[in-house]
Amino acid sequence: MESVGDLARRLVAANSGGWTPDGVKALASGLGWALKETPAGPVLDTGRSAGDARLRPVGTFEERYVGGESYVELAVPVLTAEPDDAAQAAAFREVRREVTAALGKPSIMGSHGGMGPFYDSGQLWGSPFLRWRGRPDTLELRAGKAGPELVLQPTDPAENWFWRQGVGEEYSISGYFGSNRDHANAGLGFPGGWTARSWQTVTRTLADFLGALPAETTALGIRLGMPFYGRTDRGAPLLFDVVCADRLAIGCFAPDDIDPAALGWGTVAEHPDTASIWSDDDPVWRVDAGGPGRPKGRELAELLVATARAAGVSEPTGLIVGGEASYVDDYHVIYYGLGLPTG
Repeated sequence: MESVGDLARRLVAANSGGWTPDGVKALASGLGWALKETPAGPVLDTGRSAGDARLRPVGTFEERYVGGESYVELAVPVLTAEPDDAAQAAAFREVRREVTAALGKPSIMGSHGGMGPFYDSGQLWGSPFLRWRGRPDTLELRAGKAGPELVLQPTDPAENWFWRQGVGEEYSISGYFGSNRDHANAGLGFPGGWTARSWQTVTRTLADFLGALPAETTALGIRLGMPFYGRTDRGAPLLFDVVCADRLAIGCFAPDDIDPAALGWGTVAEHPDTASIWSDDDPVWRVDAGGPGRPKGRELAELLVATARAAGVSEPTGLIVGGEASYVDDYHVIYYGLGLPTG
C-alpha cells in the first residue's frame, strides 16, 4: 500500500481543475481512484484500508464562501485508531511525522475546537490540524471521526469561511490558529476575535480548551506554555502557569490572602510529576491534570475561575492570557476560542 508520505506528495501535486464536476472527475482519474455515488454522497475508492475518500459538494453552508467551485474538499482517511483520546492522538502524531518528512514543516497549525470548517463539529478528543497552504489548493492533516485524514481543499473557500467568523459574538470562533513566516502564508487573513461576557462563558471555554489540550499537543508535537495574569486593584500579577506537552500541569501563584488548598490546589507532594516542570517550591501550588484523555476540563476551569475571582479579578476581561503564549515553536498563535484578552 502507498505510504502516507507518498500519498501526501501526490495530493499536493494533483490538479483539482477548479473543483468543478469535470475537474473532480479528472482529479479522481489522475489519482487512479474510481469516483462513485453513494447514498451518503460522492466518494472515491482509494483501495486503502482506512476507507473511501469523501467529496464534499457545495451545499447550503458552503455556497456563500465559494467562487465557482462545486466541491470544497476531498477527505482521505489514512489511519484508523481506537476511539480513546490517547490512541487518536498517537495515530495523528504518527501520520504527522510521515507527512512532515515528505512535505516539510506545515505553514499553519492549530485546533478547530468544537467547530470545524463550514460548521462541522469537532472531535470530542480534540480537533488538531496542520496545513500546507498553497495556491490554488491547500493540504490539511485533520482529526477525523475514526482517525487522521488528509484533506485536499481549495484554499479560498476554507479561508473565506474562517475569516467571516470574526463577528464578535460569543463562541463565534473556537480553537486556536497558528501560522509561521513561511512564504506560503503571504496574503493570509485573520478574523477578528470575540470577548467572553460572563464567568460562565469563561468556565465553558477553559473547560473545552484544557480538557483536550494534552491530546492536541501530543498530536501536534508542540509544547505550550501559557501564563495567565489577573487584573486586580494590585495591578496584574501572574496567577497561573499552564504547561502542556504530553501531559497538562497548572501552577498557581496565589496572593497571600487566599487559601489555595481550600480551593483545590495541591503541592509537589501531591503532584510529584510536576517536579520535572517547576522547582519544588515555585510555584508552591499546582495541579497535575495528566495526559491525553485524563484532564477533567470542567473541574480545572472552575478551579481557575474560582481562584481568579478570589484573587480579586472582578470581570472576565481581567483574566489575561500572557503574550508569551502567542509564540509556540515558530508559530504565532491566536487563541480565538478562549474569548480572553492577550497581553
